[in-house]
Amino acid sequence: MTSIESMARGYNGRIEEAFASAKERGEAAFITFVTAGFPTKEDTPAILLALQNSGSTLIELGIPYTDPQADGTTIQRTNQIAIRNGTSSIPQCLAMLSTARAMGLTVPVVLMGYYNPFFQMGIETMCKAAKEGGADGFIVVDLPPEEGSELAVACHRYGLSNIPLVAPTTTDERIGHLAQTASTFMYCVSTTGVTGARAELPSDLSEFIERVRRQTDLPLAVGFGISNAEMVQSVANRADGVVVGSAILRAVQEAGDSTEERVEAVRKIVGELCGGLKQTGAVNQALSLGRVPEDGVVEEIGRLNASKRFGKFGGQFIPETLSEAFREIEEKYELIKNDPDFLAELDVYRRDFVGGPTPLHKAERLTEMCGGATIWLKREDLAHTGAHKINNAIGQALLAKKIGKPRIIAETGAGQHGVATATVCAKLGLDCTVYMGAVDCERQKLNVFRMNTLGAKVVPVQEGQKTLKDAINEAMRDWVTNVRNTHYLIGSAVGPHPFPTIVRDFQSVMGKEIKAQMLEKAGKLPDAVIACVGGGSNAIGAFYPFVEDKTVELHGVEAAGHGLDKDEEHCATLSKGTPGVLQGAFTYVIQEKAAKPSTLTAYRPVWIIPDGRAKYSAVTDDEALEGFKLMCQYEGIIPALETSHAIYYAIQLAKTLPKDKDIVINMSGRGDKDMPQVAKIMGVEV
Repeated sequence: MTSIESMARGYNGRIEEAFASAKERGEAAFITFVTAGFPTKEDTPAILLALQNSGSTLIELGIPYTDPQADGTTIQRTNQIAIRNGTSSIPQCLAMLSTARAMGLTVPVVLMGYYNPFFQMGIETMCKAAKEGGADGFIVVDLPPEEGSELAVACHRYGLSNIPLVAPTTTDERIGHLAQTASTFMYCVSTTGVTGARAELPSDLSEFIERVRRQTDLPLAVGFGISNAEMVQSVANRADGVVVGSAILRAVQEAGDSTEERVEAVRKIVGELCGGLKQTGAVNQALSLGRVPEDGVVEEIGRLNASKRFGKFGGQFIPETLSEAFREIEEKYELIKNDPDFLAELDVYRRDFVGGPTPLHKAERLTEMCGGATIWLKREDLAHTGAHKINNAIGQALLAKKIGKPRIIAETGAGQHGVATATVCAKLGLDCTVYMGAVDCERQKLNVFRMNTLGAKVVPVQEGQKTLKDAINEAMRDWVTNVRNTHYLIGSAVGPHPFPTIVRDFQSVMGKEIKAQMLEKAGKLPDAVIACVGGGSNAIGAFYPFVEDKTVELHGVEAAGHGLDKDEEHCATLSKGTPGVLQGAFTYVIQEKAAKPSTLTAYRPVWIIPDGRAKYSAVTDDEALEGFKLMCQYEGIIPALETSHAIYYAIQLAKTLPKDKDIVINMSGRGDKDMPQVAKIMGVEV
């Protein structure tokens, strides 16, 4: 094959030469990782040169990102520091690489990161810029081949290498699929966990490498947890490349404040680690140093994920470690979701444990006050634990037991999902850990105490903004590490497929009951169903059974905070967000231009409601507080602040409609948990 042909079809000569050169020396290729812009933008070109001059065969340049879910504490913090110091985009990272190339950097450099920044830049634009900036390929942590066909095709076109990740949990069949997409080498994650130095290598590492070797003759590089020369030597004797990142970053972090001191720290640590590269008695070595993937392979694998999408939304943007867990969940859920015995068991829990069907009744005084449409209240606030969250928690906990996962993890913001999960785990005898942002823990002390009382372990998350988004990230890191015995009980209509569908199905009991109760009490379907929209479980559960009933309007109400014109002070994702990939799915995200999800990143169930079927509006904090007060004063019900957004909107809507119209507010939760916050807002000391 000529060099022109190879450049046009993704066969990267520089990476091949790097592995070949190491092999000629009788060594494993030494692959190092650093975060671009860490500690500062000015440091990175000099650090890249120091890595090369100290023995690096190939460098992974990390793209800073706000939500690095598969990374341990060291890399998380380097991302935060780099972003804080002004590195927040791929063009900035490529500019650092271009500077290093001009200074004499010759080793191959692979960009490593998470998919959303790549997507926001545009795959074609990004690949062209990467080629011009001196990059040799990509490792995208949350982009499995089923989701990555566009990137893979563009890589082939620009002569860039798209390097797949393989994990110990990856099945032999899937390893075969991944191997078909590779052109230069495969990155083998040594353990089911996040990045970070460890005391020892996993005992089954040799067996894992042997499994991968049976599927490919390309070089295998092993990373995650390698932190000293002895571990480097152990891996060098089993694989073709050794990847080290956290140990190098920690050395940089502990160095002085000058670029010279940081460069010296890199030289020292890399020099020490390179002492273990000699391949003495090596096994499982590569027989080929590069090839071109067969035509159509990437596109064919990409079609495997068509069933995991709702139009362009949804999907499975997940670390490779979780691929088998998701296959298992999909398979088991498909088997049980329509099973009469399982559905009968759910019905028993709904009646005897939750207290359903929850009532639906007229809001007589609110209706009179509005002077328009009749307002009905679906009382999910009367469900056991005080919110609708219990419905999904029961369904998923039973699913986890059928899969054989004795440990449950969950994330929570206001605490209601955490309380529901802790309750169900106590009922079913499951181990329970709940992640909650430290800020939310302080705000919702009562719910934290409730979870602890029910036997759950509540983990306050101190990273990032210390709120729900960060709690989700930490829960994902736990799941990546403990996937073999743990089920992640997601409480919102978010995350990778099939979680939005599972949550929708378990919460649809609300909409089904509303439909039956309205026919019984009013002799007709409602003219509108109104629900607040946060993570989406409340809205999707109330709306979905009405999707085919075109006479019923569906109104979702978002939180506008201090107003939609106030950046980062609202959660109105459908009003102000843009498409993006976050925490496993293609959805709408409030994000900055540099593809950094903001402090109040939110998610929406829009992709599992047919396009245009639901209308979304936004209500401010002050308006929600007014809705809260009116419900208290006119109906004797203290609602959750989340629900209060829907209450205010429903009152305004009712005033505009004739008296023969009926609207239903899904009262998703009660307000006990919010009383200290409401008192503070009202200037009352409790």
